[in-house]
Amino acid sequence: MTAAAQNATMTDERTADMAAVPSPVITRGTAATTPQDDGEIHSGVGVLDKTVKILDALESGPSTLGQLVAATGLARPTAHRLAIALERHRFVVRDQHGRFVLGSRFAELAAAAGEDRLLTAAGPILQTLLDRTGESAQIYRRQGDQRVCIAAVERASGLRDSIPVGAMLSMEAGSAAQILLAWEDSERLHQGLRHAKFTAAKLAQVRKRGWAESINEREDGVCSISAPIRNASGQVIAAISISGPTNRMGSQPGRRYAPLVMAGGKYLSDALIKAAAGR
Repeated sequence: MTAAAQNATMTDERTADMAAVPSPVITRGTAATTPQDDGEIHSGVGVLDKTVKILDALESGPSTLGQLVAATGLARPTAHRLAIALERHRFVVRDQHGRFVLGSRFAELAAAAGEDRLLTAAGPILQTLLDRTGESAQIYRRQGDQRVCIAAVERASGLRDSIPVGAMLSMEAGSAAQILLAWEDSERLHQGLRHAKFTAAKLAQVRKRGWAESINEREDGVCSISAPIRNASGQVIAAISISGPTNRMGSQPGRRYAPLVMAGGKYLSDALIKAAAGR
């Protein structure tokens, strides 16, 4: 075979080999997508997916920036930029240790949407407590190392303890903090007591009698009474409270007001149980 013939044969073979390899299909105006099989949800909007990773990580509790990076797998600058942006919109706040926690904006959106069964039932009960006790009434949920007020009614006039919806308060003081901590598992209970103004013995008493009392604990001149709100599984998910000035509520406000507050908590717990059964 001549050299020219050999070259022609080799060229034909290479052409056939190349024809056997599938060519990539490129569609103009459409982004190429790669199937994901990592167990995560991919919306196609990268920044949204990364933001949801931040929120999912914070659902488990307070996190430092380093902990967010470890939990999400995001680059440190990316995690920091997204956390700060969420903080600007109040979806994320900082606790007293500078850690990121979920913010009050979620409670506000839940109230506005009207989808939270607890908030739907809470209004009339809080108003009844206000009418019967003459004191401001609130409902709190735990959020990391803090508690957030998710519903409230206030006295129209006179000295009162004013706590607006969305306000973040410490879990280290106050009767609502006692309620939200008293039925936690032993590890979270121990952690919560490290800097608390109340003791393990006091929380044991709270569990036994079913209500909590604080006098000048959260703030001088203010006292409060709280009781648990439970879901259909019996888990304490919120605390219902009344609060006001000590000189009006007295030195032993629990004896006078605890039955009313406990009745409010039981009514809301029963409402949640009925709602869950009717789904």
